[in-house]
Amino acid sequence: MNITPIQAWIEAARPKTLPASLSPVLVGSALAYRDGAFDMVPAVICLMVALLSQIASNFANDYFDYKKGADKEDRLGPERAVASGWIVPKTMLIATFITLGLACLCGLLLLFYGGWVLLPVGIAIAVCVLAYSAGPFPLAYNGLGDICVLLFYGIVPVVFTYFVQAGSITLLTLILSVAMGLLSVNILIVNNYRDYFQDKEVNKRTTIVLFGRRFGRWFYLFNGVVPILLVIPLIMQSAAWIVALFGIFFVMFYQTWRELCSLEGKALNVTLAYTGRNVLLFALCLTALLLF
Repeated sequence: MNITPIQAWIEAARPKTLPASLSPVLVGSALAYRDGAFDMVPAVICLMVALLSQIASNFANDYFDYKKGADKEDRLGPERAVASGWIVPKTMLIATFITLGLACLCGLLLLFYGGWVLLPVGIAIAVCVLAYSAGPFPLAYNGLGDICVLLFYGIVPVVFTYFVQAGSITLLTLILSVAMGLLSVNILIVNNYRDYFQDKEVNKRTTIVLFGRRFGRWFYLFNGVVPILLVIPLIMQSAAWIVALFGIFFVMFYQTWRELCSLEGKALNVTLAYTGRNVLLFALCLTALLLF
């Protein structure tokens, strides 16, 4: 596959997975708007931190998975930039630190809105970006990837996007942050479900490798049903058209789950894209529910 350098960097950023960082910021901002605390500037900064952190994580995974031998010729997922020879390893490593540095600079701007309490949160994000696939105990290789996604693509971005605008944390914010995190975990589940045999071969102990593919199918369903259950009290008080939106979401989620159960190999890359779409769709449904 011949691609241009720009296309190589776009592919390395894995744009189909980026709804996982956009969606929780959207929900946190909608919550702030609902409570009369919305502030455009910190909301945009939160979005930049989230997107840059995820791109840095994707770059780091591209580099470190290559170095660990996890990306081989039989890879089933979207082609990786380093393993495919599009980008040399040293350049990818430099890009990882530059992108992570930009995320940290944006994060420092949030100190003006949320105070120094945000500093350890920012440090935790930066550390996990690298520790996810690097270091002596890479989280993704030791069954902790799902927890990282729940925290850093759900709880942390929703809660702190709200916090830097409203100056506090509410129970509803925590509930919706968990809902968003669970749905984002499904993106990782599809990846790990697809790569089960390859991961097992290189001793990458994902939850799917540890507990099996059958577990992965039910885990995916659980992560889609629980968020709906968490927001049912809000849905019941909403207009009919909002109820219909959530109905559409659930139908699309169910269809995606059925695909996960029936497809194999590279065909699951489409399921991965649909799973990212589902995360964004749920965030849009929540935004409509909160604003209207």
